[in-house]
Amino acid sequence: MVKLVFTPDWFLGKDILISFFSFFVLAILFWLSFKNYKFSKDKKNFLYFGLGFLLIALGELSTILTKLVLYYNTTFTQQIGQMIVTYNVVNSVDIFYKIGFFLYKLLTLAGLYTIYRVNYKQTTETDVMLASYFIILSTALSSSFYYLFHLTALILLIFIIASYIRLYKKNRLTNTKILISAFSLLAFSQLIFIFSKLDVLFVLANIIQLLSYIIFLILVIKITRPLNLKNEKKKKQN
Repeated sequence: MVKLVFTPDWFLGKDILISFFSFFVLAILFWLSFKNYKFSKDKKNFLYFGLGFLLIALGELSTILTKLVLYYNTTFTQQIGQMIVTYNVVNSVDIFYKIGFFLYKLLTLAGLYTIYRVNYKQTTETDVMLASYFIILSTALSSSFYYLFHLTALILLIFIIASYIRLYKKNRLTNTKILISAFSLLAFSQLIFIFSKLDVLFVLANIIQLLSYIIFLILVIKITRPLNLKNEKKKKQN
């Protein structure tokens, strides 16, 4: 069986829990962004921001489903006379795993690119086509060169961080500062993932990625609390 992921045996299952938590936070971020967009439809930034997190969330869901199947024992034996024939089911469903991880990488990179474009008012069709080409190329080649996906994600995250640093210099908002911190940790985790053939680094990268999503969750709570209080006041007034 070809090892498709670098997860240490003792860490199996724990990485799925991290992906579940990541999916949960990303889904909430999408919901919050879409909710804000509904209340202020002239601000399409909320829509694109939410769409970016939705794509990454779907990518996490894809890797969750793939790993749940991958981590099961898929080898069974059958006794035929004096011969024991071993069937490795993984060989027959290898395409399933490849598609699952391909979708995870493709959706994650597409989501990061969508978030990157949020703070840019003009996006031409040429920009989108060029970005799509490189995203698909990076995703396809990463099956042979695993680090290519993480390197591409790291570059996109650096662009995202740079754009929000420029935004923070203008608005000086705490929420923007929190976003920068979360994206910075996420970028750091991608840097470590590049060297994730070492078990310790793989686990460390997962932990740092978890911390980044915890910061995203804190931001969600920070934003939703005043909104909920505002809605409660409106209900009382009515």
